[in-house]
Amino acid sequence: MKSLNISTIFLALAVIICISCYSVECYKIGVGRADITGPPVEVTFMGYANLKQKGKGLHLRQFARSFVVEDPSGNRVAYVSADCGMVGYGVKREVIKRLKDRYQDIYSIDNVVISGTHTHSTPGGFLMDLLYDLSILGFVPQTYEALCQGIYLSIKRATDNLQEGKIFLSKTTVLNANINRSPSSYLMNPEAERARYEFDVDKDITQLKFVNLENELIGVFHWFAVHPTSMNNTNHLVSSDNVGYASMLLEKHYNPNKLPGKGKFVGAFASTNLGDVSPNIRGPKCQKSGNNCDVLTSRCPHEEGECVASGPGKDMFESTQTIAIRLYEAGVGLLQEESGREVTGDVSFIHQTVNMTNYSASVYNPLSRKMDKIRGCLPAMGYSFAAGTTDGPGVFLFEQGETTSNPMWNALRDFIAPPTQADIDCQHPKPILLATGRAAFPYEWQPKVVPTQVLKIGDLILAGIPGEPTTMSGRRLRNAIKKSALESGGGEFDVILAGLSNLYSSYIATFEEYQAQRYEAASTLYGPHTLSIYINQYKMLTAAMMTGKSVEKGPEPPYLNDKVLSLVPGVVFDGHPIGKDFGAIKFDAKRSYTINDVVTVTFIAGNPRNNIFHEKTYLVVERKINERWKIVLTDADWDTKMHWERTSTLLGFSDIRIEWTIAPNILPGEYRIRHFGNYKYILGGIFPYEGVSRTFNVTNNAKL
Repeated sequence: MKSLNISTIFLALAVIICISCYSVECYKIGVGRADITGPPVEVTFMGYANLKQKGKGLHLRQFARSFVVEDPSGNRVAYVSADCGMVGYGVKREVIKRLKDRYQDIYSIDNVVISGTHTHSTPGGFLMDLLYDLSILGFVPQTYEALCQGIYLSIKRATDNLQEGKIFLSKTTVLNANINRSPSSYLMNPEAERARYEFDVDKDITQLKFVNLENELIGVFHWFAVHPTSMNNTNHLVSSDNVGYASMLLEKHYNPNKLPGKGKFVGAFASTNLGDVSPNIRGPKCQKSGNNCDVLTSRCPHEEGECVASGPGKDMFESTQTIAIRLYEAGVGLLQEESGREVTGDVSFIHQTVNMTNYSASVYNPLSRKMDKIRGCLPAMGYSFAAGTTDGPGVFLFEQGETTSNPMWNALRDFIAPPTQADIDCQHPKPILLATGRAAFPYEWQPKVVPTQVLKIGDLILAGIPGEPTTMSGRRLRNAIKKSALESGGGEFDVILAGLSNLYSSYIATFEEYQAQRYEAASTLYGPHTLSIYINQYKMLTAAMMTGKSVEKGPEPPYLNDKVLSLVPGVVFDGHPIGKDFGAIKFDAKRSYTINDVVTVTFIAGNPRNNIFHEKTYLVVERKINERWKIVLTDADWDTKMHWERTSTLLGFSDIRIEWTIAPNILPGEYRIRHFGNYKYILGGIFPYEGVSRTFNVTNNAKL
């Protein structure tokens, strides 16, 4: 009888749990992470469009972080935040192909959003549209494969880890992590509209928390508007920048005693409407004089140097770390407060590709109180595009705010591809520097067809945006989507914009900001009504999704894989000095170090492009414990850096210098540094090698 009572109790509890789960519409949720690090040397970074900014080593590895959500009816969506500059449609197309090979029709272009964090310190060569790969010297197969396979693996791991659970949404404010880098453009927006917002950038951080039915934390995703440009265009080490490091700090906190990239918990800081938002919160100054730059043009007198923004740290590494810590602390603070609300409801999704160049519509103009006709233009880049930003200045004395053209530059433009008068009129007041929509040699320069996509997870909407909305553009988009959902009978929704998703089409400025023609406006491809087109499109998608209506698939973006060119040479061979094999020590560690010292070891090395060691490491720092060596750090840790140098091109000689800054939390003891690599033999074949430093002591006598 006693046994029966216990069984009855357990059965009752099970029923209660099931009823509870059903009543809040529990989801199946899963999170996953995978390494996506591209070739760390000899490939130009994507972001600053600076041919001189080629990789020379590695500081922080790149990761893709994914979540998958399925409702009780079997509707499923996936979202990926990837530590890369942005996402190309070719990358997404290939990821979906690999997912279909494994999962058949569970995943498609329609229900997967892939977003780039927009770090400017990772290798490029994966976008395929010519203009975006031009500064990288074309397509780089290693970068492309690293992204495709890593993103695929992150979704696979999230899928393989699906379990019943719940989702919670919360928000907080971070005041000291971002500023507007084009404040004069922001002021072009209507005063009444600006009055509704306290700041000229979004200061809120939005958090999605994923827990299982035992209330155990399995993953957290955040969206915050900030450019990952704390690492400036003089950096040559692969880095996921401020948001990437914030993600690593979060994962380290909730995966104690695990190496970077390891552990069940997945934490991410993803991109949103960051178009005009900088992490360099000290603001722009003339480099030589320290004086303020011109507000409208972001120029300095010739003798005062370039106009560059910086801060909050003394250098780019300290600035990256400081911004990352502030974001990480905000995320942890939200988790510890147990604040927010539960996300409930069904899952759905909608997707449509749009040819922006022939898009036309009628939209309501609140100023004239009548309907205005709008249309998209062929892609074109304005003069101020070449001026760059205060995060990374451009070239040839171009200035931001250029609204007049120059005969010399126009002649060069026309030699490449001349715009028609209709193009010039459509893009007005943008003076066209590059008529990319007219350029077709050797293949498409910038996209004309873009994907638009909306995911619904309960009473949350996540919109995948194929570009970089400015602050006010993002606010208008969010408000329009929210209003469309309400008017379509869907009720109240929180709306998250996932920027730089699925395809890259540069910036999205407001109509008013477009008139000022600073960098963001000059890089708004489809003319002054680009934002209005997107607002119209996402309102339509949201309404269709809420009412269960289907939409046409839209035109297929061109397949460029078989057209792309690459001018990045492969590794020819690796050599080593006579009497020194690969992995041999060139400069060894000292015998003893203290806290805050930098350990430096240089190895005879091969080219790191021979093997990019996905899910592995080029180096380890090991501590001796009970006569056994334990790994304490890898090349993904903040405190390690790997520098590669080709010491002789003719002979194929290379050095790898490994630096380890000893942090205060390092225990005293015996340590060593090991390096792993591969060399390419002159007669063919790629072979592994290994090197190890001498053993050295670390004491806890800190140097202040």
